[in-house]
Amino acid sequence: MVVLHYTAMQSAEDAICTLCDPEKEVSAHYVIGRDGAMTQLVDEAARAWHAGSGRWAECDDINSRSIGIELDNDGFSPFSATLMDALEDLLGGILARWEIPAHHVIAHSDLAPLRKFDPGGRFDWRRLAVQDLSVWPTWGEDLPLAESLTALGYGVAEFGVEPCLNAFRQRFAPWRDGAECLADRRDAASLAAQFAVDPLGGAS
Repeated sequence: MVVLHYTAMQSAEDAICTLCDPEKEVSAHYVIGRDGAMTQLVDEAARAWHAGSGRWAECDDINSRSIGIELDNDGFSPFSATLMDALEDLLGGILARWEIPAHHVIAHSDLAPLRKFDPGGRFDWRRLAVQDLSVWPTWGEDLPLAESLTALGYGVAEFGVEPCLNAFRQRFAPWRDGAECLADRRDAASLAAQFAVDPLGGAS
C-alpha cells in the first residue's frame, strides 16, 4: 500500500534532516516539498519507519507492506498545486510499478485513527480519485457502518467505530461531525461495495 503523511515542520529540508537522523528512529521513502521538489530517502523495495503502530486490512506491520510519502505541509494550510502535481506523478509510477490498487492509497490517520491526523482535512483526496490514484464515495446503500468500515480496511475491532469514523470523515467528509449519520453509512457502503480490501497478511 501507499501511506500519505504531512511533515508538520517548517520546511521540507527540516523534515529531511529529521528523517535522516538515526536517533529519531523515523524514515520515509519520499518527501515532496511545497515547491514540488521530490527527494527519495529510502529505496521503494526497502522498509521505512513511517507508519508506526496501526492496522489496515488485517495487517499490523504496515511498514513492511507500504511505501511512505511525506508531504511538506503544516496540517492546517492548503496543499500547494505544485506539491499535488508532483504527488500525482509519483503515485502514478508507484502504483504501476508495484501493481497497487487505488484503494490501497491511504492516510496515516486511516491506519492509526487513535493517534494520527495526517494528511488532514485540507488534503484533496477527491483530486487523486479523479486521476484513479485513490477512491471517492458515491451514494450507496444504508448499511451498518462498522461492517462497511471493516470491509474497507479500517481496524474497527481494534480501535472502535468512532475513531475509525472520525478518520473516514477526515478523508471523505471533513465538514461532518457528531454522531454517525445516513450520509456516513451510504458513503462507506458505496466504497466497500466497490473497493473492499483483501487481507494483506503479515510481513513478507
